[in-house]
Amino acid sequence: MNNATDAATDFSFTGLTPDLIANALASAGVDPMSGLLALNSYENRVYQFVADDQRRYVAKFYRPARWSNAQILEEHTFTTELRDDDVPAVAPLVLNGTTLHIYEGYRFSVFPSVGGRAVEPGDLDQLERIGRQIGRLHAVARQGEFHHRKQLNATDFVSDSLVTLRQTELIPDNLQAAFWAIAEPLSETLLTVDFSGFDQQRLHGDCHLGNMLLRDDLLTFVDFDDAMTGPAVQDLWMMLAGDDRQQRWQQLDALVSGYEEFCDFDERETRLIEPLRGFRIIHYMAWLARRWEDAAFQRAFPWFAEQRYWEQQVLVLKEQFAALQEAPLELRPNFNR
Repeated sequence: MNNATDAATDFSFTGLTPDLIANALASAGVDPMSGLLALNSYENRVYQFVADDQRRYVAKFYRPARWSNAQILEEHTFTTELRDDDVPAVAPLVLNGTTLHIYEGYRFSVFPSVGGRAVEPGDLDQLERIGRQIGRLHAVARQGEFHHRKQLNATDFVSDSLVTLRQTELIPDNLQAAFWAIAEPLSETLLTVDFSGFDQQRLHGDCHLGNMLLRDDLLTFVDFDDAMTGPAVQDLWMMLAGDDRQQRWQQLDALVSGYEEFCDFDERETRLIEPLRGFRIIHYMAWLARRWEDAAFQRAFPWFAEQRYWEQQVLVLKEQFAALQEAPLELRPNFNR
């Protein structure tokens, strides 16, 4: 595959060969001196390498037809603002006057390689620290707005996802009835969620522990590929772990305590936590179904086509539907800012 038209629709990156990658980087003025190390990224293709200046870099090739150029550049502008305001976030490098490059139809960017280890679920002190970092991120985020990135909404996360799940052949025939018996009422409940009464702002969008790196006590945000507009709690709720309600109260208190050192938090947004969890559950299944024709997904998520996975999802959906019937998680009355 050599022409730009084919590359722009190359869903599975079949034409993204090592030679093409090397030539693409050379076109941006970067000369890899080492081999390309593929990093764990399924939505895009991401490679680490050492350049002729002996520094490590990361090249990210965007999945064709997912984002417009304007949406990608808006993400770049956001991360650059964060970096320039001393918020630890990985922003793309400006090469040949731009952060977004195109070579034979493939769009890509080059980033500095940031070392660090994955952040493990930790104690309340760690959650308070994470809350401070997210608060710093949001303090910058609120100074501007997106014009091209998506806005968090039930249509994208629920309605469109249901269409995909209706069309997929991966749900076993013997589980179809049980799956839709709970997926439909859960979705109907989620579609009633109204975000209009909450402030909207720029967000990381996919803010979970896997998108943070820890090194020498520095916590760095990575992968803003899902940056969007929405309520602040979208960047907070994924930090809460476990099923014990008392523990999650404590976790939320610690998280918001750190957050409010830099940003005010609208306590009403806690009522969105379980609906947003429901959004993510349904959207994640649909995301895997949409990407299933990409062989990289079949290698990475073989369980997605197994009976046991869909049996588990029926239970997950039932548990989430039950959670939506409970009183929303709130900050404890004795929470002291």
